[in-house]
Amino acid sequence: MNLKELSALLNLSQTTVSRALNGYPEVSKSTRQRVLQMAQKHHYRPNARASSLATGRTMTIGHVIPQHSSHDVGNPVFGEFIAGASQVYSANGYELLLTIAEQLNEEDTYRNMAAGATVDGVIVHSPRRQDPRVQLLQEIGLPFVIHGRVAETTLEYSWIDTNNRRAFRQATKLLLDLGHRQIALINGPEELTYAWLRRQGYEQALHDAGLTPHPDRLSSDELTETHGYRAASAMLAAHQQPPSAFLVSSYVVALGVRRAIAHAGLRMGEDISVIIHDDELSFFQNNDPEPQFTATRSSVREAGKLAAQMLLDTIDDLAGAPRTTMLEAQLTIGKSTGPFRQSA
Repeated sequence: MNLKELSALLNLSQTTVSRALNGYPEVSKSTRQRVLQMAQKHHYRPNARASSLATGRTMTIGHVIPQHSSHDVGNPVFGEFIAGASQVYSANGYELLLTIAEQLNEEDTYRNMAAGATVDGVIVHSPRRQDPRVQLLQEIGLPFVIHGRVAETTLEYSWIDTNNRRAFRQATKLLLDLGHRQIALINGPEELTYAWLRRQGYEQALHDAGLTPHPDRLSSDELTETHGYRAASAMLAAHQQPPSAFLVSSYVVALGVRRAIAHAGLRMGEDISVIIHDDELSFFQNNDPEPQFTATRSSVREAGKLAAQMLLDTIDDLAGAPRTTMLEAQLTIGKSTGPFRQSA
């Protein structure tokens, strides 16, 4: 199918269809969506080189993963986010460019993208509490959206995040209400903002109950099953006041915690309670009629869709104010929590 035939199907001029396909801001969003849907239905693909020359856009969005976090590419959370974002890119005629950058050359990667005009914008992953990427991207003029937030900055920028502090405060309060007092936190790397905020929520709930967080019940490392198993095993082996409950930063880590509980001869949900953060992963379902894990739930696929659309809107309106979205996690009760049992 060519442009003329597509225009006839839509009962629109070829100019309007071309402008819609190429992202011109003067075309309404509803018209653009209708044109893109019809183009996708009939497998119409505009000439990418001609589109780029006409609009000055590459119709490509970049995702840069620092080499020290390259395991994120295989992380199901990252995969779920990319799956959601890709749906939006595809529906709007964009492609995705995934780049793994060496840690020392990460700045050069962004500068080369901007100088070579290889992408129209980027999604920034795994923001740190102090993260120079915000200032860098603003200086080089590359549109961006952060999945998460940078805690220690006064700069304004576009982001989408989950309310991690509130989620983990609510989860800790639930365990306290069940009678637990020895509550452990198995967290992600706390130089990353999301993990730092989750620890803040956990500690605030303990302080509200008149309790002091114990350093032996805190573990921070990469979100792997091995981390969960080793941290939980060491804590359960403690001779004085081992934890009766665990707050865990991901489903994958919780699999290791569950293994450690079983190896200790204990029963999850009866002897030991566990609450996780659940990103609603396709490969790790926690949505049975009665979920396996009690969880703070927030769809990372939906976050990917929202972040991608936010970036495309930013590209369409470069002079607009930064866009921000805070998602609230839902606390759902599963089989992994129960009242404190002294006998355990």
